[in-house]
Amino acid sequence: MTGGSVGSTGIAGATRIGDRTAERVWRALPPLLVLVVVIAAWEAWGGDQVGNPLAAPSIIVEALGANTEVLIRSAWATVIEALGGLFIGTAAGLLMAFAAARFIVARDVLLPLAIGAAAVPLIAMAPIFNNWFGLTNPLSKMAMAALLVFFPVFISVTRGLVEVSPAALELMRSYAVSDTEVLRKVRIPNMMPFFFTALKVGTTLAFIGAIVAEYFGGTSEVLGRVIINAMFAGKYGLAWSGIFLGAFVAIGAYMVVAALERRVIPWYIALRGGEA
Repeated sequence: MTGGSVGSTGIAGATRIGDRTAERVWRALPPLLVLVVVIAAWEAWGGDQVGNPLAAPSIIVEALGANTEVLIRSAWATVIEALGGLFIGTAAGLLMAFAAARFIVARDVLLPLAIGAAAVPLIAMAPIFNNWFGLTNPLSKMAMAALLVFFPVFISVTRGLVEVSPAALELMRSYAVSDTEVLRKVRIPNMMPFFFTALKVGTTLAFIGAIVAEYFGGTSEVLGRVIINAMFAGKYGLAWSGIFLGAFVAIGAYMVVAALERRVIPWYIALRGGEA
């Protein structure tokens, strides 16, 4: 009986795994079909016409193979700028958020300013940063990336620290817990989902900020300059290669943050049904 029950459990477990695998395949099939159709239409529309801005995928792949070394060096330089800006913007956003959550006066002043500043087209700051730090200085690109990252981190983390369940706060006060313990056991755990949501948004914004800042100046071997120079030279296959490479590294960074979120706050991921 024991052997039979164990065997039945194993078969049931294998069946559930098979069902989940089939479900994932069926869920992935429509996007894959759409992707194939889009690539086929793009190939037909782009063709091999010289000077066609919509370079066909085959031309893009060819340009990627012919310029692999330059593109990899350029992508690495851009990654350093984007990650540097991500770190600076995240650190500044966290510091300001904790200050705003701790002091009501600071929150009343800083939050409206941050929300208003976020409505301004921040990309316009790129030429100013280039003049401050120098056209070829990576710090100018990091500053642009940090500025884009700062606002979502600051606003989201402040919300996470402030918008805590009143019942939880009342329970902690009933035990005469200090403010430091309330911060550590209630406010910070409540803030973590807000923080990771902002961090995932900020990760993609950091790459956007770095690449756009490179359009206004930088060394010849950064993705932004490779893309803009290739566009001006009519080398659209190379330009699209740089665009897709930038998107690829940004998506990779996003996935790293999503994986970190699963490790740090698995309870929240479970509440959301396992979605990253």
